[in-house]
Amino acid sequence: MSAIPTYFEDFLTNIRLPEDIRNELISAHTKLRERLEADDITKDLLIDSFLQGSYARSTCIKPTPGKKVDVDVIAVTNINHETTSAKDAFDIVMPFVEKYYENYKQQKRSIGISLPKVDIDLVITAAPSEELEKAIKSAGLSSAFTVDDLSGYQKPLISRERLNLLESFFDKGNDNQKWKEEPLLIPDFDENKWFRTHPLEQIRWTREKNQLCNGYYVNVVKAIKWWKKLELPNLKHPKSYPLEHFIGECCPNGINSVAEGIAKTFQNIVQHYSQKPFLPDRGVPEHDVFETLSEEDYKEFYKAVCRCAPTAQRAFACDNTELSVTLWRSFFKNCEEFPTYTGKPGGFTPRKRESEYVPTGRFG
Repeated sequence: MSAIPTYFEDFLTNIRLPEDIRNELISAHTKLRERLEADDITKDLLIDSFLQGSYARSTCIKPTPGKKVDVDVIAVTNINHETTSAKDAFDIVMPFVEKYYENYKQQKRSIGISLPKVDIDLVITAAPSEELEKAIKSAGLSSAFTVDDLSGYQKPLISRERLNLLESFFDKGNDNQKWKEEPLLIPDFDENKWFRTHPLEQIRWTREKNQLCNGYYVNVVKAIKWWKKLELPNLKHPKSYPLEHFIGECCPNGINSVAEGIAKTFQNIVQHYSQKPFLPDRGVPEHDVFETLSEEDYKEFYKAVCRCAPTAQRAFACDNTELSVTLWRSFFKNCEEFPTYTGKPGGFTPRKRESEYVPTGRFG
């Protein structure tokens, strides 16, 4: 199936964040983080800030028309969680938000900031020890890095010096592993309690998984997120990260294409997950990632996977390019993002926009 990778290359290009939206997102989170560092309200509180969520993990897809993309900014602070209540922690930071932004909303575990083209979730956290504070300060986390940057599967947008710091921080052999043992603490406004959260472990795990999958894992996640949006447009859960986490559990290591990753992930779900599983969060095993997913919603999701898995299996196993493309288009509901069969050697389709930096060995 030598031609199939080119179809997936075009498909993944078509479902990524468009460059203009990505630039808006970069501008928005950069300005917020610069303000956090400089403003009198927050500069003495801030240890460092970094990006969380699907953008940081390189698993985000373009939003539905009419909807905005969002980015999570983690603000690691020196707020004392033992003497400061969760609600008081929000009260400390809220004047900063009110100073710079007109449209914002207090949320359960973040402050939502609405901008014309993008949304930001400002996530306040506390480092539970001075040792962890030092580890975070020395890691270069303030670079706007993504898993693709760390994995070497795209041209990095940060300096080599910063990249070296980050790679050392996330590397298994790094002697400074305190950050792995100590999750950050996040305030919950509704419950007025602090809870453990470990976004850095989620990033580290995703980076490692992507490497174990030869660079295909994050693209498998993007493709399956797109499938769910098409196949189950009215099913709210599982949302972005819970779905991504589940894919991570089901996608085997050693895959050699996105097509293989999709087919085998669906096969594993069908064979091993007929009942809703308990999914321990990365670094916070007491937290079930599927906690908010109802049994009814999981059953609907599982039925959809069972319904579509045979098509993915046939498409992946098929030796005929035209039939394989037709089957994959059917799997993705014949969406315009997955190209039609051209009959041309190599299978390329006319591009709607210029290709991004694309190293070899990440598609098909």
